[in-house]
Amino acid sequence: MMADDAFQELRAGFTAAVSHELRTPLARLLALLESASLPGAETRELLEQARSEVEQMTELVDDILFLSELESGRAVVGLGATRVEPVVEDVLAALRPRAERAGQELVTLVAPDADVPLRPRMLRVVVENLVSNAIRYAGDGARCTVSARREGGVTVLSVADNGAGVPEADAGRLFERFYRGDRARATHGTGLGLSIVKHVVTQAGGDVDARRGPGGLGLEVRCTFPV
Repeated sequence: MMADDAFQELRAGFTAAVSHELRTPLARLLALLESASLPGAETRELLEQARSEVEQMTELVDDILFLSELESGRAVVGLGATRVEPVVEDVLAALRPRAERAGQELVTLVAPDADVPLRPRMLRVVVENLVSNAIRYAGDGARCTVSARREGGVTVLSVADNGAGVPEADAGRLFERFYRGDRARATHGTGLGLSIVKHVVTQAGGDVDARRGPGGLGLEVRCTFPV
């Protein structure tokens, strides 16, 4: 009975958080549409902003559904092993234009023999979320390095940047659903990317943690998988 109560409490908390996260872009969307109906309004610009709000809500709903699949076990994360290098190359090729617009550099240090016990799609989800997170929060001019290598009986996949970083008090909470530090609240994002990463990695038998980047700069997220 206590377990059922705890589940219901967790479910209620998640529903409340989702409602809160959707309410903000919905309010902005309504305000934009009302502004577009006023005489002399810059209709095209306002509609573009409205489109951006709709895209943000769509991204949020997609992430919520995907996270629900992971938590319920409906999404299979591991079927054999996948080489890291080609997936990282594909993801960085897609994200490099976005990084360049922010004056950021993407670097790869992936060993050719590095592999992880994830389906290719799930590995792509992990890398995309980690690199997108670095691009979004590291700041202009930062460098983001994606590395993967075998260390003894594990494979370590790491995404590290030398950007703004996070306060020490925030590092342990980065994988919570919808958690955003003070700086992150000023940027667009669903607040679910690192939660998704954690679920994928742990379901594959691995561990994930966040820490200060090399030299005490920026942020490093390390995913450790059994070989």
